[in-house]
Amino acid sequence: MTNTKAAMITICGRPNVGKSTLTNALVGEKIAIVSNKPQTTRNRITAIVSRGNTQFVLMDTPGFHKPRTRLGDYMVNVVKESVADVDAVLLLVEPVAAIGPQEEELIQRLKSTGAPAILVINKIDTVDKTRLLSVMALYAQAFDFDAVIPVSAKTGEGLEELMDEMEKYALEGPHLFPDDMITDQPERQICAELVREKLLQCLDKEIPHGTAVEVTKFSERDNGIIDLEVTIYCEKDSHKGIIIGKKGAMLKKIGELARTDIEAFMGTKVYLQTWVKVKENWRDSLAQLRNFGFNND
Repeated sequence: MTNTKAAMITICGRPNVGKSTLTNALVGEKIAIVSNKPQTTRNRITAIVSRGNTQFVLMDTPGFHKPRTRLGDYMVNVVKESVADVDAVLLLVEPVAAIGPQEEELIQRLKSTGAPAILVINKIDTVDKTRLLSVMALYAQAFDFDAVIPVSAKTGEGLEELMDEMEKYALEGPHLFPDDMITDQPERQICAELVREKLLQCLDKEIPHGTAVEVTKFSERDNGIIDLEVTIYCEKDSHKGIIIGKKGAMLKKIGELARTDIEAFMGTKVYLQTWVKVKENWRDSLAQLRNFGFNND
């Protein structure tokens, strides 16, 4: 009988450093939404990667930032809780020779929890490799990292070395999830997130951050086609008009882009209907946050 091993590893860092891109690259499939806007990830997403007899349970966390709403408070608490009681932490940073306040606070958190940590310098495809030495030296002074791995989550460079390093934290024992599972997110939640990703991609400024997406119908026909009904919530009537767009053009564009990705993920044809409703200041309402699944339980 082959001995199985498992490791629970948290991925943390400031917004837009590429945590979800790295998660998707390691899994080999898109399970976490990505955009060039901060605070794209709102909840901790569990990804499962199998490599030989080892199962890695990766926790992709929201970007660590200074919160301005109760939703922001929730997101920061998710990060703080996720760097405790794990086998290792990946601190993801950009290839810049400066430690920002977000990194400083996360390093302090690592010191207080005693969690072993790997420094992962992402986006190395965007800089001259000689610049990495000064980044490594600066972080080495700030914390005693077990290893420093330069990677590009976008191109895949360095990911095999990162997996080799993560293997060192795997402990003998049963796998925590079925071997064919790649995430603990329900399918309807991934569908909602894919719609929200398109809101982030298509809309400007504060508007997409003030949106929440709820799947109100998810049913499968006998022929495998999925009927999906989704409600997009925003905070202002003026935002609702922008999301819908002139003669419904923006909402149609968002729906078509989302449907393409949802069909690719589900592997079947999807009929998607979208509505837009206003819930003022939902990001500061504890009741609404719980309703949208943002609770600390």
